[in-house]
Amino acid sequence: MFHQNRVEFKRWVTAFWWKHKTLFTILWMVGFISIFCWQRNIVSELLIFRRVPARPMPKLRPIAFNLTDFGAVGDGVTDNTVAFERAVSAIGKLRKKGGAQLNVPPGVWLTAPFNLTSYMTLFLAEDAVILGIDDEKRWPLMPPLPSYGYGREYPGPRYGSLIHGQNLRDVVITGYNGTIDGQGKTWWEKHKKKQLNHTRGRLVQIMWSSDIVIANITLRNSPFWTLHPYDCKNVTIRNVTILAPLHNAPNTDGIDPDSCEDMLIEDCYISVGDDGIAIKSGWDQYGIAYGRPSTNILIRNLVVRSEVSAGISIGSEMSGGVSNVTVQNVLIWNSRRAVRIKTAPGRGGYVEQITYQNLTFDFVRVGIVIKTDYNEHPDEGYDPKALPRINNISFISIHGQGVRVPVRIQGSMEIPVTNVTFRDFSVGLSYKKKRVFQCGFVQGRVIGAVFPAPCRNLDLYDEKGRLVRPSIA
Repeated sequence: MFHQNRVEFKRWVTAFWWKHKTLFTILWMVGFISIFCWQRNIVSELLIFRRVPARPMPKLRPIAFNLTDFGAVGDGVTDNTVAFERAVSAIGKLRKKGGAQLNVPPGVWLTAPFNLTSYMTLFLAEDAVILGIDDEKRWPLMPPLPSYGYGREYPGPRYGSLIHGQNLRDVVITGYNGTIDGQGKTWWEKHKKKQLNHTRGRLVQIMWSSDIVIANITLRNSPFWTLHPYDCKNVTIRNVTILAPLHNAPNTDGIDPDSCEDMLIEDCYISVGDDGIAIKSGWDQYGIAYGRPSTNILIRNLVVRSEVSAGISIGSEMSGGVSNVTVQNVLIWNSRRAVRIKTAPGRGGYVEQITYQNLTFDFVRVGIVIKTDYNEHPDEGYDPKALPRINNISFISIHGQGVRVPVRIQGSMEIPVTNVTFRDFSVGLSYKKKRVFQCGFVQGRVIGAVFPAPCRNLDLYDEKGRLVRPSIA
């Protein structure tokens, strides 16, 4: 009986389908078209349906110019140096009116180095690329930095930066994630072959300036250090992507705060061929004489990769001093080292009041490095008795996996590392090794549980601050 009813039901469905086939086809087509139109309206970014119009560039200053107003052509071939210079000159005349904004529209805008001016906003549209000319003859020479004594690589003058500014106030470089590209490959190859006679240029360098904001852009392929604020105050670097090849792109540091005060670096992605961030303050006797520390610096919410050097470094050029630095909420992955402090006899200066908090090390060779014999000097005039101080360094909530050596602190009798604190430290090891916590000439404490087992020459306290075991010298 059940089988007979099932057969009758199939016959009825088949007959109903053939009788109303045209109706079902129409309904199906209406439904499909409705879904199609809904997707077209809602998912506007799908270009197979319609072209997305370029986002209008916001007006952040009283007056806004377009780079094309000055004759620029964004074809990647035309030299737009004069157009940039004319635009900056026009903005420089508007300081009393609050300055102006220079909009760089989509396109590839080839240029030699040019200078910024005060009260200026450089705004890069989405798909806008400022492309540096890779002929070093078009890069002007500048005097060496006073705190370095001479060009970092060669005595005498140095190449300027692609985008440069000095003695400025209120400068903004921002956009819809447009790109500044230094075409560094030519520079790297010439450096390797020793075909250059001067220190390579930076991608962006701002000197002796205040109230600087660099945000929402991509910086890539710098000939040398990528972003170099020098002796600046009140600097914000936010939501910046910095890229260079992980290998064969020498000295392409991401961000190098140098003798800077009151600085915020946050929400950045950095993957480069040297240190992701390197805080500096001058080199040996020249840095001591210049006497400008890097201080009050907050670094947070970063993802960093450096297969050649370290994710975040202090030094080695720190002769003016480095203090009051906080590094928090940072992931360092697939890197040679995670965080590093490096110095040497002759540097002088100090590294004090440094806090690393909530860091994650994901497959790095060495997690924490403090090195006191980084013996690279500008010339023979340094004083070997100028000894740096390393004091009050805290590591709190440090976790990770795949780390070969979690800690390597190499103080010396001349330069002991003092008042170091480890708290909430747990790092998974890539393989077992006896001396995974390596400490020499270090004094400090471990609070609570720490894995792997810490050095015996650190005092051990419980979570309530009670001494469990004194250090063993």
